[in-house]
Parts: sequence; C-alpha cells; structure tokens
Amino acid sequence: MHAPEPELTIPDAPVYDLLFADLRDEERDLVAFIDGRTGDTLTYGALVDAIDAFAGAFAARGIGPGDVVSLHAVNTPAFAIAFHGILRAGATATTVNALFTPGEIEKQLRMARAVAHVTVSPLAPGSVPAAQATGIPAERIVVLDGWDAFPTLRDLLAEGHPAPDVTPEARSQVAVIPFSSGTTGLPKGVMLSHRNLVANVQQCVARLHVSPQERLLAVLPFFHIYGMTVLLNLALRARATLVTMPRFDLEEFLRVLQDHRVSYAFIAPPIAVALAKHPLVDQYDLSALRTVFSGAAPLDERLGRAVADRLGVEVLQGYGMTELSPVSHAMVRGASDGVPLSSIGPAVPGTEAQIVDIETHAVIEVPEEGRSRSGELWVRGPQVMLGYLDNPEATAACLTEDGWLRTGDIAAYDASGAVFIVDRLKELIKHKGYQVAPAELEALLLASDRVADAAVVGEPLEDGDEAPVAFVVPQGEPDADAVLAELNGQVAPYKKLRRVEFVDAIPKSASGKILRKDLKARLTGE
Repeated sequence: MHAPEPELTIPDAPVYDLLFADLRDEERDLVAFIDGRTGDTLTYGALVDAIDAFAGAFAARGIGPGDVVSLHAVNTPAFAIAFHGILRAGATATTVNALFTPGEIEKQLRMARAVAHVTVSPLAPGSVPAAQATGIPAERIVVLDGWDAFPTLRDLLAEGHPAPDVTPEARSQVAVIPFSSGTTGLPKGVMLSHRNLVANVQQCVARLHVSPQERLLAVLPFFHIYGMTVLLNLALRARATLVTMPRFDLEEFLRVLQDHRVSYAFIAPPIAVALAKHPLVDQYDLSALRTVFSGAAPLDERLGRAVADRLGVEVLQGYGMTELSPVSHAMVRGASDGVPLSSIGPAVPGTEAQIVDIETHAVIEVPEEGRSRSGELWVRGPQVMLGYLDNPEATAACLTEDGWLRTGDIAAYDASGAVFIVDRLKELIKHKGYQVAPAELEALLLASDRVADAAVVGEPLEDGDEAPVAFVVPQGEPDADAVLAELNGQVAPYKKLRRVEFVDAIPKSASGKILRKDLKARLTGE
C-alpha cells in the first residue's frame, strides 16, 4: 500500500537547513514560541540567532561532528534553542526523558557516550550528578536557566561565537538518538539520521496541513520523538507558533488552550479521556480549537467521537514509532469525513506499508469487503531508522534485508485500504489458545460511565496460560462486580476479564503509552 498523495521530493539537507535556511526577512518577526506559563514570546529571527550562537559556543568547546550531547529538559523555548544548536554544531543529540531517575540518566549517557550535557534547574539536582558520574567536565554541563555555577543559556549566547562552518551528511550522519520507551522491554538507542527527520517533517507537512497563522499546543514532550518531529520541527517548518507547557496538568492545559487561542492540539489518548469525560472542560472557552490529533497509542473511535462532539472539533489519529522518526500513517486534516476514526489513516507520502502473517510473513491482501484478518504491520520508507545503537542483533530482528521495518504492531485493513491497529504483538494476551487484544477491552472499559481510565494486562496462570485482568481508575462509586458484568457481557468467553483492580492512576510513559510492564510487575510481585 502506498500513500494517496504524489511522491515527495525530500531535500538532501540537514535538519537546520530544512527548517531555517529559507527564512525570509519578513518571517523573522513571526512568533515561533509562546511560553504558556509566562506568556513570553520568541520570534523566528531571535530563535535562529540564538541557535547559531549556541552552536558557536559548543564549537568553541570542541564539540562537533561525531560527538553526542545529552539534552535533559522540559518543553520551553530554550529546549528548541539547545536542541537545534546541538545539531547546528554538527553534533548528535540524545534526548533524555524528564521523568528519569539519576541512575537512568547516567545509564543513557553512558550508552550514548555523551561528551556534554544540557539540562534545566528543576531537573538539575538529579541530572547534573548523573552527568558528572559519566566523566563529563563542568565546563561542558549547561543548565539553561541557571543552577549553581554551571554555564547558562545566557552565558553561551553572550560569548558571541559564530556558528561553525559544518554541514552534516544528511543520509549517514546521526542527528538524534532517542531511546525507545521500554514499554515492552529494555530501552534501546534509536539512530535517526538528518534525512530520516527531514523526510518525516516533509511527510507530515503534506498530511497534517499546519498553517503559519496557527497556534499549536506543545504539551507532549519534545524529548520524545512524537513531540520532536510532529510538534517542534513540523511547526517550525510551517512557521506556526508553538505554545509550550512543561508538563500536563488538566486545568493549566485548558487555560492555555483558552487564553492563547490554540487552534491545533496534539495529544495522546489519556488526554482524550479527560477531554471527553472531565467536568472541568465545560468551564473553559475552547472555541478557537479546530483540530485535535491523537498519537502515541490507539485511540478508540467512541472516545474520539466523544471528544469531537463535546468540543466541536475535527479529531484525527495517526500512527508511528521512534524507529520511524516517528510517523508512517496519519489521517488527512480537513479530509477525514468517511474515514473511520478508529483507523490510523493511510501511509504518509513516500511510505510503503504491508500487513503480513505473523507466522509465515506472507502478505495479507486488502479484502474486497469487510476487514482482513490481522497480521503484523511492516513499513518501508525514508523515515526508517539507521538501526539501534551498538545492538546489531536487535537491528537485524527489526529490519529486513530489503528495508522493511517490522513494527511489532498487529493491524488489519478494510476494503477501502484503511489500516486499523489491533494491538502490540508482544502485548497480546494468550488465553486458552486465543489471542486477546488489551486495546479492545480497554476501549470497552473507557466507554463505561463507571470508568475514568483503564489498562488491561495478562496475568500468568499456573498452567502457563494467561488471563485478562483490568486495572481501573473508577468514576463514581467503585463497584468491581458492576464493571466486570458490564464488560464481560460484551465479549466472547475467552476475552472475559478475570477480575478488576481499582487504582488511583494508570502508569504511563511521558508520551502517553501504558506501562504494562509496571502493571504486570504488580501482578507477579516482581
């Protein structure tokens, strides 16, 4: 299957050149960023000048091509300056999850072989010692907003060094090394080239239709590939305005949407649950909002429709993964009528996709009517990663010799060619010889008035089998028997929940993915 749009021409250029080389004089006064907390603004002209100066300061410290710089920060305009300054210097950025412990930070920095570290003051007490433990010297540790005696962003910009005369080789040079979320196993460093990122930005431009007049809410973290490409780089390429939030808080999220007249919001399904169900939403004027785009995990159609109906917006869904820079499929903004919201839309331009039998790898054809049987989704295109850092075995297991990336996601087509994600291959629950998709049961649970949030995992049984168990955040008076009866009355016998456990919150990664391994650990006591 191919994208419906014509093939794209992908510039053979580094990320900086794609985003900023054609910045016109009249665009320098456009607002690139609004800090959602303070209202402070940063124009495109000031942004590019700061990126160049940051790159110059790093080059003066001997940092350039072949070096890796770690970036451990939350969403602020300064993140963009540091991130693109690292790339402008010809170095590689490895972005670190803002929720990581010092031990996890140190582990990633060692794996990536970082030679410099950039962070912010709220994270510095854990971040700086982790960087020091890897041997990074104090003069190469930057705390953007100031902490202790370490160099700040202001210090670096005041040095006045010109940007170095370097042009990264787009196809071969690694631009970023984000680490996969580890929701199904140990995190791995994903090597993405400049061309990978450039290609995916261009693919998203063609599909998501962001205009320069728009304001995009940036609450999904820039350190995650979804926020990095689909928010940060896409918005900058389009000359739109990003309104940043350092973390998600529903009341602050709604205030920023209202006060800054945000028109385009990129979210993950947990935020969709709040938008559909929380009474606080009705207290805010969200009339400027036109489009809500959901990614990072499957969005149930009923939940998406509830958001669309409540807010009067277009709701879209897409699909991707870190190894795909991240987007391979997305619904088309402004042309979603008639496309099932439970689908992930067609492949983005320049991308091939196929669904293959899990056992034989035989290609499953698009059916003439109804929906095809399920199989694993494979993707091929210019956004496919170079490979995993220092892990050729994992790379070989993920990438075929002819360039297909095995996503590990179970999908199906309908007769129109729409693709539907069924579940993660590694997350399927095997019960009495049947495969049970957690996402299916979670969608049914979330449709209940008794449930605010939910996750389903397989509980190991003594005979080696598994049984579905639900962790539920209750809405109203908790009643496990009622939740069980409602769910189990809607599914086949092998899909029925064994039990319901009530919890205060469902553990999720910063990008909104359910951390099933944490829930399974609760069941097994590990």
